[in-house]
Parts: sequence; structure tokens; C-alpha cells
Amino acid sequence: MRRGRYFSFVVFFALMFVLSACGSNEVKEDTATEEQSSKDTRIVEDEFGKVEIPTNPQRVAAIYLEDYLTALDVKPVVQWYHPSWGKQDYLGLDVPEFDITGSMETLLQAKPDLIIVDGAADKAKYDEYSKVAPTYRLKEDILQDPREITKTIADVLNIPDKAKEMVDRYEQRVSDLKAKLDESIGDETVAVVRLNVADNTLALFGIKNRYSGYIYTETDLTPHPLARDMTEFHEVLSEEAITELDADHIILFPSNGTWESKENQEAIKWLDSTLWKTLPAVKNGHVYIADRTYWQSGAITANLLKYDDLEKWFVK
Repeated sequence: MRRGRYFSFVVFFALMFVLSACGSNEVKEDTATEEQSSKDTRIVEDEFGKVEIPTNPQRVAAIYLEDYLTALDVKPVVQWYHPSWGKQDYLGLDVPEFDITGSMETLLQAKPDLIIVDGAADKAKYDEYSKVAPTYRLKEDILQDPREITKTIADVLNIPDKAKEMVDRYEQRVSDLKAKLDESIGDETVAVVRLNVADNTLALFGIKNRYSGYIYTETDLTPHPLARDMTEFHEVLSEEAITELDADHIILFPSNGTWESKENQEAIKWLDSTLWKTLPAVKNGHVYIADRTYWQSGAITANLLKYDDLEKWFVK
């Protein structure tokens, strides 16, 4: 009986050893596969020429393009941050903040195997990023098109199917919303305005603005003539121009922080001014308070959030 028990224990421990060894080998194989995939490279062409990048990057930094990574179910290793503008809080990312006005230390510590940048990176900045990791700079001719940016980033990450899913969803949302807005507000005019909290001025965003211009070009909302005729992305309005802002609807957000931020309270008092209160949209209760963090972004997730706002505000 004792010999039988002894034999059973020996068999049990032998099995445990074999299973443990198999599990260990699987972990080693997975790790080796991941390491190998990050070492495999391919040549792609970006705004500045040809660049060698990992075939299947594992640790990606997308500077001010984190929106697109999250839309493709990829978690970035850092998040863009600027002391005067904050970060894109709507993404809800829990990663180190990379202050673009400071040193590269945070980026270096994150050890990216690929960096993706947009039009904010000139050749000098691009070269600086390239010293940290292989860097891909989006081509200039797609920077105004969130669909093409999504597809390009997905191609660079070697996950093109993810882009198709996201772009198809985006197209359907735009199509549905366009029909609803046409029925609900028709040709009523819309203006997107930012309260600049540093100097208590108003900036009107034009139809070419890469943050909010999409609400006109994609959903066929009618821009106020001042926004329609603007050649710049945005312009600070003079007092005379403010009196001409007789839009049916005004979308408003602060340049930094939130409406509750302590540092914004003095600037917000401007909205009690007689000049502001004479505007038709203000008189009629057609001013809509927007979330700065995605209204000052033209990325694909941010646009979808804007479209949720438009439906909430305008579709009865």
C-alpha cells in the first residue's frame, strides 16, 4: 500500500514537471516570437522619404495621434501633452505624459520601437524623433482626412483590417447624422467659437479648420458666412465682427481647461457682457457648451464624439 502511494506521488510530480516545462517553453516561444516580430523590418515611404520600420511594432508612440491608435485598439506608450493646452482627456489613457515642450526623456524611457508624427513635425523635429526610434511622418496630403490617416496608420502598424472596420463605422455615422441634421435644422447657420482665456477674446473657427471644419464638410451643416468665407483656420474676432456673428447656433468652448477651471473664471465673465448677450443665438438660447478636449481635435474618435454632441443638441 505504501509502495503504491509512493509510486502515485512519483507519477504526479513527474506529470507536474512535464506540464511546467511545456508551459515554460510556450512562454519562451511567445516571447521569442514577439521579439522576432519586432526585429523584422520593412521599408515604407513617408513625407520625407523611405524609412525602415518594424514589420509588427509592439511599442508605438503616436505624437498627438493617440486618438487613431485607440481607435485601432492599440495602446500608445506615451500621450502628447502641452502645458498650455493639456492633453486629450477624452481618450482616458493611463500612460506617461510626454511634454512636447520639454526634453525627450519621457519618450526615451518609454522605449518605443516606432514613432508616428503628423504635420507638427518638421524635418528637424523628425530627425530628432528618429534618434529615439524609427519614425514615420504622415504625408502632408492626407492631414485633413481622418479616414486616410486611420488607413495609413493601420498600414504602418500592419493591421489594415482594423482600419476598414473603423472607417466603415465612421462613414455610417456621418451618413445617418447628415440625414437627421438636414431634417432637424436644415439651412440654419452654425458657428464654432473659442473663448481665449488668456486675453478674453473670441476666435471663430473657419470651414478649413482641421479640428471643427468637418462638421460642415461631412454633415452639410451650414456655416455662418464669417466662417464660410474665412481663409485661415481661425481668426480672433474684432468687436465689429462679433456684432456680425448672427449665427442661428453657436458652439462654444474655452481655449484651455474646462468651464469649471479656476484660472478660467475671470475670462468666463466676458460672457456676461452686453456685446455677447446681443447675439441672436445667445438671446434664443442656442449656445452649446462643448468639451474642449475633443472639439479641438480633428481625429476620428474626436469627430465621432462631436457628432454625438450635434445629434444631442440639434436632433429633436
